[in-house]
Amino acid sequence: MDAGPFAPDAATLGSPEMRHLWQTAQNFEAMALGEMLAPMFDSVDNAHGLFGGGNGEATWRPMLTQEIAKQIAATGGIGLAAPVFRQMLQMQEATSHKDTV
Repeated sequence: MDAGPFAPDAATLGSPEMRHLWQTAQNFEAMALGEMLAPMFDSVDNAHGLFGGGNGEATWRPMLTQEIAKQIAATGGIGLAAPVFRQMLQMQEATSHKDTV
C-alpha cells in the first residue's frame, strides 16, 4: 500500500504507536474526503441508470462513497493526513512535557 509523497518516512513509523497515529490521521483524511465526495454522488441521477436507483442503491451509496474516500487517502490522498499527523505528534509531546514538569 503506497501512502503517497506526504507520508512520514519508515523511521518515523517504526513504533506501533506511531503507526497507530498515522492510521488515525489517514482515517481523518478519509472521513474528510468522504464528506467532500458525498454531494457529488448525491447529484447523480440514478433513476435511468443500469441499476435504476431506488432505496437499495440509496442505502449503499454512503458506504461506497466512504470506501472510495478510504482508498484515496490510503494511496496518498490530498495531503491532509500529514499535517494532521504532525499536529497529533506536537499535541502528544506537549502533553508529555506538561506531565513531566
